[in-house]
Amino acid sequence: MSNSTYIQDYNAIIAVLNKYNEGGAKANSAIMQPAFNENATIFGIENGKLTGGKIQTLYDVIDTSFRPSPEASAAVVRVDIVGTAASARVDTDNISGYRFTDFFNLLKADGKWTIVSKIYHTHAGA
Repeated sequence: MSNSTYIQDYNAIIAVLNKYNEGGAKANSAIMQPAFNENATIFGIENGKLTGGKIQTLYDVIDTSFRPSPEASAAVVRVDIVGTAASARVDTDNISGYRFTDFFNLLKADGKWTIVSKIYHTHAGA
């Protein structure tokens, strides 16, 4: 069991989410990879169909299809923590011309928070 406080866990989760946001804004998956568990998954709806799988899918898209977006902005809308489990919502504007809402599930293992799953919504007209 963890002896950390809610505030310590909250700040650690925000640091993980910031790595994700920075990697997306810089179009560099190497920056965001430490935020994710090696077995993490990503899923979303593209053209009306469920798409996703292993987190490598995200890294490939970031590195090949995204461009650096210094105008990108992100807001951590919600963080919910219970013991070693947490969920978070992040809204992002102007990231490579897109606007997303991401939902993350995180787990704290060996004293470290990592994202174990991401689902997302791409907003129309972004």
